[in-house]
Amino acid sequence: MSGTQPGSGNLLEPRNLLPFLLVSLIWGGTWLVIRDQLESVPAQWSITYRFAIAALGMFALAAWRREPLMPPRSGWKWVALIGVLQFVLNFSFVYNAERFITSGLVAVMFALLMVPNAILGRWLLGQSITRAFVIGSCIAASGIALLFVHEYRASPATLSDVLLGVALTAGGILAASGANIVQAMEGAKKLPFLTLLAWAMAAGVAINTVLAWLQSGPPAFDPRPQYALGVVYLGLLGSVVTFPLYYRLVREVGAGTAAYSSVLVPVVAMILSTMFEGFVWDWLPASGAVLAMTGLLVAMRGRPTPPKRATPEP
Repeated sequence: MSGTQPGSGNLLEPRNLLPFLLVSLIWGGTWLVIRDQLESVPAQWSITYRFAIAALGMFALAAWRREPLMPPRSGWKWVALIGVLQFVLNFSFVYNAERFITSGLVAVMFALLMVPNAILGRWLLGQSITRAFVIGSCIAASGIALLFVHEYRASPATLSDVLLGVALTAGGILAASGANIVQAMEGAKKLPFLTLLAWAMAAGVAINTVLAWLQSGPPAFDPRPQYALGVVYLGLLGSVVTFPLYYRLVREVGAGTAAYSSVLVPVVAMILSTMFEGFVWDWLPASGAVLAMTGLLVAMRGRPTPPKRATPEP
């Protein structure tokens, strides 16, 4: 990215649009897998297994790309920040939220990631918020609201369960947004990218292992092939493939614009549910999906202007 301003790229450029679509498609399939895993294994252990595989895969990818396998001494604070925010807090909140509300509700709420990403990106990274982005976000938000109403009506959860699930999901959104911004700061950008992610995932594994043992006791594992394949899917495709692509998008097109992948994700999840779970579309989810996609297209028309101030370090 030498010679370019952070967040000054255009999402419609093929080098940005193709990774954006790939990330959205892959993450759209993760919600079904996560829900299956929660039925048999404590959430924190499933998170631990996922990122144990992901960390090994990321180290292998870093070695293949000939990146150094150890960060410099100054890099450990960035490893810790991203590890705690993204690979501990974010996923702990999300997995546990699905104990109280449906995966569809969690996926729909995560579409709001664009809001804190845009605000924090503006405040901490100097990334602009265009008029098209604001208009598109408002249109998309109305679509997200319709999707949320549909998922809420279909959910068997009680009001107290819904409120707790929503609070946990909000925590996950804020943690994910924090990680998005941290990895785009100048100090983190100076580090070998894959090495940074590999060690952040490894830090997440260490912390999640301790949390899992304290919360649920010794390791538990579901012997079903479906569970093992799900862990591999989430670890490799859902993490090793997607996180480098997504974090590069944050740096290229801005945190708010990159987070529009979370608008596509619940729509992809519903399409997959139609294919594999017999989900039936009616006017409410169909209207929500159309509005969300319309908002995305409007927001993508706005090309960010260069940031007005330098990136601070925490």
